Order: sequence, then structure tokens, then C-alpha cells
Amino acid sequence: MIDASLKKFIQDMPKAELHVHLEGTIQPEVLMKLANKNNLLKLLPSDKVEDIQDWFNFRDFPHFVEVILTVHNIIRTAEDFALIAYENGAIMKEENIMYRELTVSPFNHTHILEKDISINDILAGLEEGRNKARADFGVEMRWVFDVARNFCFGDNGDVYDPKPAEETLKYALAGRDYGVIGLGLGGNEVGCPPEPFKHAFDKAKEYGLYSLPHAGELVGPESIWGALEMLQADRIGHGVRCIEDPELLEMLKDKQTPLEVCLSSNQCLHVYDQLEEHPFPKLNSLGLMVTVNTDDPPLFNTSLVREYELLASLYGMGRVEIADIARNAFISCLAEEDLRSKLIVNFDSWYSSAVYV
Repeated sequence: MIDASLKKFIQDMPKAELHVHLEGTIQPEVLMKLANKNNLLKLLPSDKVEDIQDWFNFRDFPHFVEVILTVHNIIRTAEDFALIAYENGAIMKEENIMYRELTVSPFNHTHILEKDISINDILAGLEEGRNKARADFGVEMRWVFDVARNFCFGDNGDVYDPKPAEETLKYALAGRDYGVIGLGLGGNEVGCPPEPFKHAFDKAKEYGLYSLPHAGELVGPESIWGALEMLQADRIGHGVRCIEDPELLEMLKDKQTPLEVCLSSNQCLHVYDQLEEHPFPKLNSLGLMVTVNTDDPPLFNTSLVREYELLASLYGMGRVEIADIARNAFISCLAEEDLRSKLIVNFDSWYSSAVYV
């Protein structure tokens, strides 16, 4: 339990979030609305919102994949992308999230699932949604276009197909004027190491995109080393398994490479069965650049406010530590420099005047 004053401090605190999947922000009510609009209720286990909420609740990894792919499949038009981006903005407003970098997996929509949608549709919808959210809620969004690594390897994991990465890179380059800032690498790390993706990330860096791979979640330090050395990673998605390698810990600390930590996600996916065992407090105390994130909030039954509350309830952190960690996200964000500086100044101004008794 945390006291009411600290709860209010966390709620009111300006926040930035660096690791959250746009398709994984969709609430059951919005999914039902899209399914009705697109005549796709047959893809859902029920036509009742409360049943969809229960279906969303994490059970195991195969079930999680089933839910995520179903959500992807129900998104069919530019209008749909505009709606989910806008609804994400409403959630940001509720939680005082001023800035979010959201991961989108465009290749899944244009190639993996059988539906008629183009990258131009996706970009148009994202742009409409984020512009409307900015106007109505005063929030900022940027996009990370993500390669789902699982679709790049054969059934035996021994044949690498470069097409998903190459196409996603093309999409990301086309989206630079629409808020796309980086190329990501997501999906299940097991059997899908980062090294084969070097060709795409080299090209991304050449054209000014950031390298933002997931690593060190379901696979150990070797995945993080691969992301850093071969993909020139600017941040590491998750990265918590660095705790297993003292040399890696020292390097991450020295370079202040940001880690996008997702506590509830890590517990649900059994990276750590109990959050009391999670290395987050140790990584923070060692001086690594840790940030707090949600990954797929409704699917892991969480919110960014709740993730910060966990720092207090599980690890005994108070306002100073929580604010320092929240500030890390603003420091580590990859917005254009004038916006980034403004966000940091606004956070510092809020914190210096915050009075909670």
C-alpha cells in the first residue's frame, strides 16, 4: 500500500513513455467498436465488452499472441488507425503522459494478415489521429516501426528472410515526415537473434533513423550485446537480463544507454515470476539509465500510473527516486531537440513547485 499523497503525486506527475505498442493500447470498448464497424465480430470470442476484457487478461504467451494478432486483424482502414491513435491520446491525457513513442508493426498489417491496407493508409491514419490528439489533449506521439522478428525465420529457425525487415525499413523511411523516428525489432527473441538484421539497421542509421530493438527479455545478455554491437542500438527495449553480465552492466552504465523496462509485462511473460525478484531497483541503484513503461497495458492489466505505483509499493521508492526515474524518460526520448528540451523544462518546473502533504 502507498499513501494517498504519493498516489496523487504519481498521478499528477508529467510522464513520458518510450516502450508501448500502439496495437497493444486498444481497450476492449474500442476493439468492439472496430469489430462492429468492419463486420468482424466473428473474430472475437464474444460480443460483450466484459467478456473481451476477460479475454484480454494475460494467461500465457500463446494466448497473448492470439489476442495481439486478432487485434491486428480487426484494424482495417486508415480511419481505424486514426481512431486508435486518438484514443491513445485520451488515455495519455488521463494519466498525464505528455509524450509517447509508440511501436507499430506495419508489415503485419500489409503482408502477414490477409487484408487490403497499404502503408499510405497506415501513415495517413496515424497522422490524422496524432494531430487530433495533439489539438484536443495537448499530447505528443512519435512512432517506431517494428520488425516482428518471428516472421523472418523459417519453421526450423535456420533460414533468414530479409523481406520483412527491408519492407519495414522502407515504410519507416516513408514515414519520417509523419512522426516515424526509428526502426524497432520485436517479437520472441528465442531462436531469432539480432545479428541477421544488421543490413536493415545499418541502412536505417545511414538515413537518420534511430535503432530501437527489443533485447534481453526472453534471451540473456548475448541478445543485448548483439543489439548494441551489430544493430548500433540507441536504446534497449526491456534489457533487464543485463543483470546477468557484470561487464555488460558496466558498459551500459558508462554509456548511459537507456533501458525500456516493463515490470508487469516481465512478470506476465515469466521473465521474472515475482516482481520482488525483478532487478529494476538494483539496475537503478547501480546508476543505469532505467525508464518505466507498460508494453501492452490492457493486455497486462496495467497502466503507466500503476507501473510507477509499483516502484513505491514493491521497492519502497519515494517521490525523489520516482521523479528521477520519470525524468529519465524525458532525457532518453528521441523527439526533436526543441520539443525534448521543452518537455524536460516543463517536468522540472512541475517538480520544483510540487507540494504534497
